[in-house]
Parts: sequence; structure tokens; C-alpha cells
Amino acid sequence: MAARYHRNVLYRAFLRLVDRLPLPSRRTQLLIALAVIASQAGIAVTGAIVRVTASGLGCPTWPQCFPGSFTPIGVSEVAVLHQAVEFGNRMLTFAVTLCAALIVLAVTRARRRREVLVYAWLMPAGTVVQAIIGGITVLSGLLWWTVALHLLASMLMVWVASVMYAKIASPDDGVDTVRAPAPLRWLTALSGIALAGVLIAGTLVTGAGPHAGDKSIERPVARLEVEIVTLVHLHSQLLIGYLALLIGLAFGLFATGITKPVRDRLFVLLGLVLAQSMVGIVQYFTDVPAALVAIHVGGAALCTAATAALWASLRTREPLPAPVVEPSAQPA
Repeated sequence: MAARYHRNVLYRAFLRLVDRLPLPSRRTQLLIALAVIASQAGIAVTGAIVRVTASGLGCPTWPQCFPGSFTPIGVSEVAVLHQAVEFGNRMLTFAVTLCAALIVLAVTRARRRREVLVYAWLMPAGTVVQAIIGGITVLSGLLWWTVALHLLASMLMVWVASVMYAKIASPDDGVDTVRAPAPLRWLTALSGIALAGVLIAGTLVTGAGPHAGDKSIERPVARLEVEIVTLVHLHSQLLIGYLALLIGLAFGLFATGITKPVRDRLFVLLGLVLAQSMVGIVQYFTDVPAALVAIHVGGAALCTAATAALWASLRTREPLPAPVVEPSAQPA
């Protein structure tokens, strides 16, 4: 009881502090929410750049970069390029944290509904979890499954941030509106589960692939000891299933009457998935070049955001209809 009381006191003090800030418009809130999505996706891409440049241990300790220093130092054991790439990726965490803090302040100051506040607070909470996973990844010497968890957590944050954007865009005093029948909404959720399977299989391919994140001979990075061709086939079959679900969903939505916002999100998602598939095919037949790995991770983040946006668009809130004013009776 006492702990709950103290939390309430702290939160009221936080509200009094936030009330001194300028009142953000809906457009400002949406721009900050878009920056949150971009920062969450961006740090996943820079993480891939760290891996393909073998800079995963450019800062061999955590949270410090080197023992006794939070910044890179001149040591012959670690190349300057690797230090710069890894340290730059860590610095991007501050941009992610800043965006997460700004969205919390914006929606709190605007007194948005509870649902929006919950999604906003998930951003800084997820950032803390991501930092802890990143520390485990470094301290474990880039074990393949820790790298996989790091990427999957980033994709989850992209999903949550995209749904948050849709929640912020809808009015607080609106009415819940369903844009598709329940079976089609379930099919959309199933496509999201299929996407999760595709992402998990993709991390397995990475765990067995040529880009371990570090090329040190003294302490080689442990890899997933599974035939990579088998994992690639698993990844591609799950992708085919995901795409098949989206095509079935498209036919269902058009058959039941699709609205323009849902149609636009559906077409964007289908285009992104097809483009991502082409990148994966080129990767396979060109021995996984480093540049395409970063592009593929960026594509995964875009597909995740687009799937979340489609899911959120099927059940939204519309403004309340304007009250009908009846004309006053005229005197006889």
C-alpha cells in the first residue's frame, strides 16, 4: 500500500512538471511517434552494420567501451574502424532514448487516453530491455542466440511503435470502428504470427551464416551448427506462407468492401514483402554480401511496421458524429 502511495505521489509530481511544457498538437505527436519508429528501425540496421563489419567487439565491455573508459581508446588489439562502428551504434541508443522520452512527455502533456499512454511508456521500457540484451550480447562474446534475441526485440519494438502511431492518430473522444469482419482480423493476426516465424528463421540463418560479428582468431565466435541451406529453405518456406496469408487476406478484404486507408496499407505491405523477397534471393545467389545484409534488416523492419499498421487499421476510432440540430418550430 505504501509503495502504491509513493508511486501515485511521484506520478502527480511528474504531471505537474509536464504541465509546464507547451501543449503539443496532434501533428507534433505524430511526428515524434514517426521518429520513434525510425529510431527503433534504425538501430536495428546499424546493429547489422556492426555485425557485417566484424565490429561486434569493437567495444569489448559493457556498459563501458573499454575497462575504465566509456569511449574508445587507442589499443592495438582492436582496430580503430571497429571501435568507431560499435561506439557509433551505442551512441544511437541516446537518440532512441530521446525519442522514447519525447513521446511520453508529448502524450502525457496532451492528456491522451490511457491506451495511448500505455503504448508510449512501453517505448522507454523497451529501450531499457534492449540495452540489457545488448550488454549480454557483448559480455557473452556475441553468442548467436543473444544476437538473435537482440534483433527480434528490435522488431517487436518496431511493431509496438507502429501500433502506437495508429493509436495517437485516432481521436480520444471517438467511437470504436471495425473496418473488417472478425475472421479477416484474425487472419491479419495470423499473418503477424507468420511474420514472427519468418523473423525467427532469419535469425537462425544469420546464426549459421558467414557474418559472425567478429573475426578474432584468439576467441572465435560460437556459431549455430546447422546446415545453412536447410535454414535458408525453412526461412523461405515461412516467407511463402506469410505471403500466401497476405494474398488471401487481400481477396477477403476486397470481397467484403475495403476502405481506402486499409487498401493503401495493404498494397504498401505487399510491395515491401515482394521487394524483401527479391533481396533475399539475391543474397542467396551472391554469397550474402555485407551491404545486402543491412538492407535486408531494414526491409524486415519496414515489413514489420507495415504489418502492424495494417493490423491497427482494421479496428480504429472515428470522430463522434456531429449532433443533429433540428430546426426550431415556426410560429403559426
